[in-house]
Amino acid sequence: MPKEVLCHLIQRWYLARRDLKLTAEAPNKVLPKPTVLTEPYWEACRHGVLTLQQCEDCELYQHYPRIICSHCGGQGLVWSAVSGRGQIKSFTIVRRGISSAYEVPYVLVLIDLDEGPCMMSSLVDCEPEAVVVGALVSVAFQSWSSDIEMPVFKLI
Repeated sequence: MPKEVLCHLIQRWYLARRDLKLTAEAPNKVLPKPTVLTEPYWEACRHGVLTLQQCEDCELYQHYPRIICSHCGGQGLVWSAVSGRGQIKSFTIVRRGISSAYEVPYVLVLIDLDEGPCMMSSLVDCEPEAVVVGALVSVAFQSWSSDIEMPVFKLI
């Protein structure tokens, strides 16, 4: 693409964004869109239960949901309630949110669940500076909308 065309497109995009007026009082959080595959997960979350897919062949758990087992390729997957306990594998403190819908600072964590899979989530109800790799956590749930209860974690 010629440089002049690219510059023109960027200029048009900038002018359109500059004149954009926000109509909502407060922005909303970005919500997941449940699918046929993930609906059992979100339904369990609405009831305050963390579930994972478990393979009927190798009996291992997996997260995120898939149509076949990520360990053995088995097709017999069932949703099983899990402990919701784990250990912080890694984390980052976000001090500049993607929008004002997310109160900063907040902590994004990778959790090694006791059942095996690693899950990304938020750590809540703690000072960001208190977070350390290896800390033990347990699941909790936050209402993000009338349909979505988001699994989050708290320090034990």
